[in-house]
Amino acid sequence: MKHINSMLVLCLLVTFNFACKQNAETNNSTDLAVKTEVKKDPNGFSYEVINNDPTGLRLYTLENGLQVYLSKNTDEPKIQTYIAVRAGSNYDPSNSTGLAHYLEHMLFKGTDKIGTTDWEKEQEYIKQISDLYEAHRAETDEAKKLEIYKKIDEVSLEASNYSVANEYDKMVSGMGATGTNAHTWFEETVYKNKIPTNELNKWLSLESERFSKLVLRLFHTELEAVFEEFNRSQDNDGRKMYTAMLDGLFPNHPYGQQQTIGTAAHLKNPSLVDINNYFDKYYVPNNMAMVLVGDIDFEKTIKDVNDTFGKLKNKEVTHPTLPKEDPITSPVVKEVFGPTSERISIAYRSDGINSEDEKFVTLADMILANGEAGLMDLNLNQQQLVQRAGSSTMFLNDYGLQQLSGSPKEGQSLDEVKDLLFTQIDKLKKGEFDDWLIDAVVNDLKLSQTRQYENSTALASAYYNAFIHHQKWEDQVKFLDELKAISKEELVAFANRFYQENYVVVYKRKGEDSSIVKVENPGITPVNLNRDKSSQYLSDFQKIEAEALVPKFVDYKTAIKEKDLDSGVKVSYINNESNDLFNLNIIFDMGTDNDKKLSLAVGFLEYIGTETMSAEDIKKEFYKLGINYYVVSRDDVSYIGLSGLKENLPKGLALLEDLINNPKSDPEAYAKYVDKILKGRQDGKTQKSNILWNGLVNYGQYGENSRLRNIIKASELKAQDPQELVDIVKGIKDYKQRIFYYGKDVDQAVAALNKEHKLNTPLKEYPEATSYIEKETGGQVYFADYDMVQSEMVFLAKGGEFNAKNLAATSLFNAYFGSGLSSIVFQEIRESKSLAYSAFSRYSTASKKEDSNYVMAYIGTQANKMEQAVDAMMSLMSDMPEADKQFEAAKDAALKKIAAERITKANIFWEYEGLKKLGIENDNREEMYNTIQNMTISDLRDFFNENIKGENYNVMVVGNKKDIDFTALKKLGEVNEMDVDYLFNYETTDKVKL
Repeated sequence: MKHINSMLVLCLLVTFNFACKQNAETNNSTDLAVKTEVKKDPNGFSYEVINNDPTGLRLYTLENGLQVYLSKNTDEPKIQTYIAVRAGSNYDPSNSTGLAHYLEHMLFKGTDKIGTTDWEKEQEYIKQISDLYEAHRAETDEAKKLEIYKKIDEVSLEASNYSVANEYDKMVSGMGATGTNAHTWFEETVYKNKIPTNELNKWLSLESERFSKLVLRLFHTELEAVFEEFNRSQDNDGRKMYTAMLDGLFPNHPYGQQQTIGTAAHLKNPSLVDINNYFDKYYVPNNMAMVLVGDIDFEKTIKDVNDTFGKLKNKEVTHPTLPKEDPITSPVVKEVFGPTSERISIAYRSDGINSEDEKFVTLADMILANGEAGLMDLNLNQQQLVQRAGSSTMFLNDYGLQQLSGSPKEGQSLDEVKDLLFTQIDKLKKGEFDDWLIDAVVNDLKLSQTRQYENSTALASAYYNAFIHHQKWEDQVKFLDELKAISKEELVAFANRFYQENYVVVYKRKGEDSSIVKVENPGITPVNLNRDKSSQYLSDFQKIEAEALVPKFVDYKTAIKEKDLDSGVKVSYINNESNDLFNLNIIFDMGTDNDKKLSLAVGFLEYIGTETMSAEDIKKEFYKLGINYYVVSRDDVSYIGLSGLKENLPKGLALLEDLINNPKSDPEAYAKYVDKILKGRQDGKTQKSNILWNGLVNYGQYGENSRLRNIIKASELKAQDPQELVDIVKGIKDYKQRIFYYGKDVDQAVAALNKEHKLNTPLKEYPEATSYIEKETGGQVYFADYDMVQSEMVFLAKGGEFNAKNLAATSLFNAYFGSGLSSIVFQEIRESKSLAYSAFSRYSTASKKEDSNYVMAYIGTQANKMEQAVDAMMSLMSDMPEADKQFEAAKDAALKKIAAERITKANIFWEYEGLKKLGIENDNREEMYNTIQNMTISDLRDFFNENIKGENYNVMVVGNKKDIDFTALKKLGEVNEMDVDYLFNYETTDKVKL
């Protein structure tokens, strides 16, 4: 099943969404007569509601034009909040691209009240800095520009004497907020928090102040973070493909001509005047929306919103008229180069949101690729004619697009993949797809929508998207019914009009990228953080009392109920009170540690059928039923599972049992499967995140004896008898097992299991598991060469064995020290010194009681900052800075997060599964909560001294060999250049000492 997807995470505060499936914007009503009604609440506020709306939206519009989307979800005492502004990179001045994005960053820096100890003095310096940036921008002589920048750095240091870093984050984290973030895209900037219900009034007060005035405080250090982000983006081949595709589709429109991150030239020459003008123009209530989804009281909430945000002044907003694109009349060809594996994309331009194109392209996209029974799924992926292929859509205000993508098999050219993608388009144009597929696709979208609407964050996202794209929610409610009304003949006719020689093809080839533009380190004097100071606003804010939430803990033994099958196998179950979807898992407490062929065998099952049904027919039948099946094997556990519509559980289970009991070996499919595995290994070697977090980190933790390296070699794969794998699949049911069911009508599920899930008893014990010994860390640097602009480092130290009594201190330490915008590490390395775009540290607890904990730190930075960044991180890891106010804020945040957390639905079972592996039989959050309440900063210091200070680190580094300062690395230990094949045990190449 295909779900909403996103790509290109640009930074902590900005996300570049990619290829969003419009199934997120639909509903399961069957009544086309959907209507909007206007009602009035007891306080006199008017709001819109839509009949047959499963989300229960109330849409208010305040007198100043602010639109307020409210919906109730009482699963937990939390509210997902979004503040959305119709202001994105489309509206950047052509000489200030990237402006909307770094404005987004600056809204975390405070106002004339938040983040300052003396605004009267501070604003004088900020005015000087603004004037200096204007002079810097106008100056053409590079030497003089450098002198001006040095003056900016000097004045910025003086200004920092009056600023307090991250006060906004201190306040929201002190409320117990999670997910504090923001993103910028073409037509939007969206600010995010998930807050405890009882903190709503405080949040509204804070946010109304935040959006009342822009102060460009600590600008040059934040701009340096954006420089880092720009450099980081150039290491992302997917992002480069995306940019090239948009450039081809939109040669005139900002969609293709103005990247959200901006150009290097504009980033180097910002204008604070332009940023302030942009804020004043677009950040006004009649160009904004607030979305609140969660445990709310409608009448009280809208009154409180009006009392705060209703005071903001509106003004007329005029968005610029953007260029129109001429039709594409012949293929546009683009090439992108980089170190990752080759792939290709073909993109077609469509009309935008609210158009007829949106409906037809959405439907065509799902007919082509829905993850199960689409044309590309069955004809290309199932047949293993390519390494992988897919299709996705994106719809924006002015235009939309559909993108087909494909990766080649070993020895296959990109043009051969392109031709195969076109064959599926041709099948669509000829109507060569099953008549039932349109109805099945709409049902699939309904399933996705049902899952989305029970999640407050996903639903809130749908609301803000509707606002940004000027969509009436009424149209969203009836969107699926309009899709269902499209006939096969109409879709085929559309396909023949739409898919012409009007596409953009992007070839991603392996090779050096000559277009890289590096933004150099300008040299920044660390600014003052003033941790122990606070603004008057913060002091007053912290005095505001909110009614405390009472934490609720789970009694797992009563929350998880049990029944027995006729075979004696236990079925644990939890009732689904929300909808008619179910999830059924048959669980085996064995995995690839017990038999490394197990994963190979269950993966092969994807490509084979039974004596009576082909693999393609099985996929189709499951898709018709609205059921997903999966058979997966992990390190120490395996699952046979089903999920989907409860009413079809018996039929789905019968299909799955037939597949497990009667798989038919297919040597030809197995040969292709082996080729796919081996090509996947080669492709994985080109991904720097895989090299760092899998290859290097595993080696740093285990050395040569690791799960990662205990693989089935290529020669063994090729020599493997596929019938043995089929026998492994058939035999898995003979082992000890247990079952978890989440859904309604457990008796129906038990009856279906008794009928279909026949077992040979007594059940077998599991094979003995292979053990992997964690090695002692310290004194070793493992380096992998990779063609990249930045460098990335992980520090890893083996700690003590898991101890449940340390969980409270671990949680508090991580919040205070290593993660989040107001953590010690983030403030020191990014906020003060601008040494890294991304930096964090954490004390990582084991997932099993017999395993070790680890101390971990990460830095992603330019190679020429590496030595400084390492020194800064190691200094922090050696001597924990103590800030009483920051500690108290972290403590309050930890307590409030526990108080607002609710473990519900199927998560009750899965949380308990994790706890049992640690030897914990109860909800340990109660003990953590009570412990944290009594902790002092001296307790945290003791935890640091016992578990962090003085640890010996292995250091894993991935970067460009020609840029790395190996002299600096040798200070950390013996440097070993690691061959990537050796890391993953694909070959026996030895590591090389440097």
